[in-house]
Amino acid sequence: MKKFQYLAAQLLLCCLVFSGCDKYLDVEPKGKQLLKTTGDYDLWLNSSTLVTETNADNILNLMTDNIDLVTVNNPPTSLGDLIYTWAPQFTNDVNSLAYLWGEHYNRISLFNTVLLGINAAEGGTDSQKKSLRAEALLGRAHSYFYLVNEYGKPYDAATAASDLAVPFVTSDDVSKKSPPRSTVAEIYKHIIDDINEAIPDLPQDNSNARFRGSKGAAYSVLARVYLYRREYAEALRYAELALANTRAVMIDYTYPATFPTTTNVVSHPDVIYGRASAAYGLSISAELKNLFAGNDSRRTVLYYNWASTARGGTSFYAAAVTPAFQLTNSGTSVQEMHLIAAEGAARANSLTNALSHLNEVRRNRLKVIPDAPVNFSSTDQNEILDEVLKERRRELPFHGLRWFDMRRLDTENRMPVIIRTTAQNVEIARLEPHSNKYTLQIPIQVLAFNPDMVQNP
Repeated sequence: MKKFQYLAAQLLLCCLVFSGCDKYLDVEPKGKQLLKTTGDYDLWLNSSTLVTETNADNILNLMTDNIDLVTVNNPPTSLGDLIYTWAPQFTNDVNSLAYLWGEHYNRISLFNTVLLGINAAEGGTDSQKKSLRAEALLGRAHSYFYLVNEYGKPYDAATAASDLAVPFVTSDDVSKKSPPRSTVAEIYKHIIDDINEAIPDLPQDNSNARFRGSKGAAYSVLARVYLYRREYAEALRYAELALANTRAVMIDYTYPATFPTTTNVVSHPDVIYGRASAAYGLSISAELKNLFAGNDSRRTVLYYNWASTARGGTSFYAAAVTPAFQLTNSGTSVQEMHLIAAEGAARANSLTNALSHLNEVRRNRLKVIPDAPVNFSSTDQNEILDEVLKERRRELPFHGLRWFDMRRLDTENRMPVIIRTTAQNVEIARLEPHSNKYTLQIPIQVLAFNPDMVQNP
């Protein structure tokens, strides 16, 4: 494995992006660009900062059970080492970047700029302004979805009203002091309210720019939100609404496959609400590798050196085998919606519907060969749910979601202890079921300028 070359490169990018940050939330000011017209705000929403993940997904990927970092140092010293071993803090330097926190709040500040200024913009129709405002509401909600799942405890209806999450910021004035941390319940309510407010004014179709908002995009984010609230009936409903309100279609990986010609992942046909991240060069765990059947096309489409039997010898590295997939869509997709719908239906014991959604994904991933079934078949609810969860792990291994899945599954007693070992098989860290490590601590850089903010355990 190339020892996280992608991470070093992206950290450099992040340093450039976040230079000159305000220290209360560790975000950058909105810049010197003067936004006057409706067209200016429209272009603002095309910003690469809003549609490209620099660090968030890759940091989340490193914490999952899908990774086997054979080159980890003992004791852990580098940024990658500390993330991989679930260190309470990624640095002791209060002047360094707050990698996840800062990136999300930077985007929120940019979306707030639109929300605060679009109504007074010159030119444009009321309908255009409402549409842009709706897109900013959806984008801000999506950023808060990440924050609440990083710095708040996994959603539990019994405790969400008291579990602390993150500050809810509606200003783009970074000189203002951070408000206190809202609860998990409050942040989720803001997310859901913002998206529901946005839906009537969002365009029906975003096929020309899949990183922009649409009704289907909004439904897809709501499907995610309810999945991680473990309200599976609502997750199913919104996933099916997303599928019914998008022109996106799955990409068939099976032979003979026709892949997109562009490496711009947010333009790929399966994208519903696109966010690009550079998740590659990641050595995969034996546990993840063993989940793939011999006729699974993903083994050769997305993974480098699959035939290796060495520990960490196979890596998620599509750039080396299928250049069109060198970037990963961490936004929503058709296949994710099918898997959310399949899980919701399985949990409701609607097994025919669950299998229909599950097998739609499998038919686009598994080759038809003798003695290797493509469609999964069962009449056992637990067996179907187990297969759906396995398929979700196969299909979305490095899309920034596995860490969130681990958190919610841990609340259902579905996560075993996870142990990190060196190349010499020396244990250096473990993640126990129900560990406080499943909720990240507030970065010390933020606490340094907000000493009254309550820290997570």
